[in-house]
Amino acid sequence: MKTNPDISLDLNAAVRQTFAVIMAGGRGSRLKQLTDIRAKPAVPFGGKFRIIDFPLSNCLNSGIRRVGVLTQYKAHSLIQHVQNGWGFLRGELNEFVQIWPAQQQTDAATWYEGTADAVFQNVRLLTHHQPKYILILAGDHVYRQDYSRMLVDHIQRGAEVTVACVEVPIQQATEFGVVGVDENDTIVSFLEKPANPPAIPDRPDRAFASMGIYIFNADLLYEVLQQDAADQTSSHDFGKNVIPGLVSKSRLIAHRFGNSCIMESDDDEPYWRDVGTLDAYWEANLDLTTVRPALNLYDYQWPIWTYQAQRPAAKFVFDDDLRRGMALDSLVSSGCIVSGSTIRRSLLSNNARVHSFSHIDESVILPDTVINRHARLRKCIVDKGCIIPPGLVVGEDPARDAERFARTESGVTLITPPMLEAL
Repeated sequence: MKTNPDISLDLNAAVRQTFAVIMAGGRGSRLKQLTDIRAKPAVPFGGKFRIIDFPLSNCLNSGIRRVGVLTQYKAHSLIQHVQNGWGFLRGELNEFVQIWPAQQQTDAATWYEGTADAVFQNVRLLTHHQPKYILILAGDHVYRQDYSRMLVDHIQRGAEVTVACVEVPIQQATEFGVVGVDENDTIVSFLEKPANPPAIPDRPDRAFASMGIYIFNADLLYEVLQQDAADQTSSHDFGKNVIPGLVSKSRLIAHRFGNSCIMESDDDEPYWRDVGTLDAYWEANLDLTTVRPALNLYDYQWPIWTYQAQRPAAKFVFDDDLRRGMALDSLVSSGCIVSGSTIRRSLLSNNARVHSFSHIDESVILPDTVINRHARLRKCIVDKGCIIPPGLVVGEDPARDAERFARTESGVTLITPPMLEAL
């Protein structure tokens, strides 16, 4: 990777000239019924957070204080969360997190038809703020990244577009948008789910997968979005149309995620997860219960911010031989009460209540859930507001679970309030 040492860089000025756009309008249909009532970025994660909190926190911690959140699908809970938790920035200092809902702002009067169209429909709002650089982010991934390091890379290498890339085994690269690069990490191809992915020149067993994170020089972005909007054959998507169309026409570089990922040590694997399936979502949450999780939420130098209601501390009651309230290798959030039950390698989100004689194993319990007596849940995702009836057993009879709930091939069972009502 070559940089231009002759380019002087005032990082504070560059960050102030950057505007972040977070794409938060998608449903996330692979999460099945978990996104029936909310957009994927609004899905709870890690006990007290929402998925949207990760890119928002990365912006705040990176010094980027002008953010537009683009919403569309079932956005009420997402809008409510952002308004409650992210309204502390000072508008008079030109710092803000704004919700930009789909408003049919073009002559075509359509809703957002792709990621590029979503930004195009808000170009007027962007030009009003006169950014020099525009950071495009997905609102549905879990990771910690210092965007200012990526911005430095973009400026020092004289890029017009920078694409953040994560290394993946070349056998798995067929599932991603794959970035082909030369020996200087200049982008020479951008392929969507290719059958034969190009390898990284210095890592023949690995490929660069696009993370859906882009930095554009603002003038170029406005120009290419106008061209894309006029193309009737385009699906108006950054990964499918805009970025591939700029290869060999503009200076595109790949930014290695490992150079800006927030990690405890250089020996760690850069952490980035698309928790877009029930299995991936369950695995990412359960990893937090391990002794040294891959995602460190206890790093106070790079905190994940969120909306926090005022709740009491978690409480564990009863200490009898047959009725002991305890949690082992688990996360238990504020407002929870574990009454004479055993929680093992599980995660209880805010305000969960577990009544006596129940056993919860390897499960993700979302907020405001009540688990009544003698319930046994194993390898479950229990949606917000569920009331688990007394004696319910899930995770021991696969055929029975599949009849009543949503069960994945790997054995993760999703339970939602409508499913319980149908019992």
